[in-house]
Amino acid sequence: KSEIEKGVDRMIKIYDTMSRDLREFVPIEDGKVKMYVCGPTVYNYIHVGNARSTVAFDTIRRYFEYRGYEIAYISNFTDVDDKIINRAKEEGITPQEVADKYIAAFREDVTALGVKPATRHPRVVEFMADIIRFVEDLIEKGYAYESQGDVYFRVEKSHNYAKLANKSLEDLELGASGRTDEETARKENPVDFALWKAAKPGEISWDSPWGPGRPGWHIECSVMSTEILGDTIDIHGGGADLEFPHHTNEIAQSEAKTGKTFANYWMHNGFVNIDNVKMSKSLGNFITVHDALETIDGQVLRFFFATQHYRKPINFTEKAVHDAEVNLKYLKNTYEQPFTGTVDLIQLQVFLDKFTTAMDEDFNAANGITVVFELAKWINSGHYNQEVKSAFAELLQVFGIVFTEEVLDADIEALIEQRQAARVAKDFATADKIRDELAAKGIKLLDTKDGVRWIRD
Repeated sequence: KSEIEKGVDRMIKIYDTMSRDLREFVPIEDGKVKMYVCGPTVYNYIHVGNARSTVAFDTIRRYFEYRGYEIAYISNFTDVDDKIINRAKEEGITPQEVADKYIAAFREDVTALGVKPATRHPRVVEFMADIIRFVEDLIEKGYAYESQGDVYFRVEKSHNYAKLANKSLEDLELGASGRTDEETARKENPVDFALWKAAKPGEISWDSPWGPGRPGWHIECSVMSTEILGDTIDIHGGGADLEFPHHTNEIAQSEAKTGKTFANYWMHNGFVNIDNVKMSKSLGNFITVHDALETIDGQVLRFFFATQHYRKPINFTEKAVHDAEVNLKYLKNTYEQPFTGTVDLIQLQVFLDKFTTAMDEDFNAANGITVVFELAKWINSGHYNQEVKSAFAELLQVFGIVFTEEVLDADIEALIEQRQAARVAKDFATADKIRDELAAKGIKLLDTKDGVRWIRD
């Protein structure tokens, strides 16, 4: 933008789960970001925990774009999984039909939350040949072995296994040492994990060198990430629950195959609590986005998720959502007010610099939105023109908030004009009567030094 700078000379810092430290973001390719975020297993409607992750990384993506980066943003659909097979049996349809149904539901839900479509949403079924080749490669390199139609990864050969989750191989082996189940008997080591699973009778399967079967969960993301973005990516993200075993196993198998670092930065978002209690199906406090959207506006839900720091747990309460609604309405009313003339662009730049400083520190949305409210207060004190409005809109878009211009009905416009005429004629009884009539229609009038303005109440 012309006079308005976005602080592009400053560095974004990311809290990297692997190093457990804030690190300056240095992309593989200048000005570009390769980012892979684990998407949902599509066997049900997404819950508010999934939505929290989806919104958090969409906000991070939007901030990168605000700062001028070109971003390749990949988020997968896991459409081959035990849960999908079980749901297909329950619903009397094919696993593919289950996946199609809930992918459509996911798109509908996240669109209501203002989430941008990923650059690509790969599906596992599209990559079966690549997955089989990847597993063959690992066997050839001695990192994997076949056992009764299954293929397992040799964890003890992996360098620094489970470092991401701050666990040691010794502790994991100790924890697994007492296992006596049928699958453990097929493994060389109880901690080895499945790359390929032999098909059970009647299950969906694909032909492979080890017989009919399907991929293990972890191999899917490794293959989709490396096939689409290359052997090394800038950022890999997902919920904190994915650190172990999912992301841990992705690292082990990917780096074993390529001999390269899989991801330069690892980012994980915090959990969602419902009224201070961790959400779980067993407790019956499990909320799907599909159900939440029945009573909560999608933009309000988006605002609630997007304006809190992605790494911290979120407490989902009726009051918190109500507060988000009130705050969003304040910003909308600020955005829609009429212009007030000349503006000090130096002061506007101060706000924008402050916003960039806040967000550059590990995408601290809580501090970033505080600056947006400070800017709103300044706007409401009489500092508003097209340049300020454009800058304000850009900041809001980082949080996925887009306000459309509201146009008043002709009869309401006429009432406002009649009230103005009554005030000029000092007919205050009529003016007050019209004010009350407008209030009943949800229009609140504000008499300012720059004339009357209206807001939706």
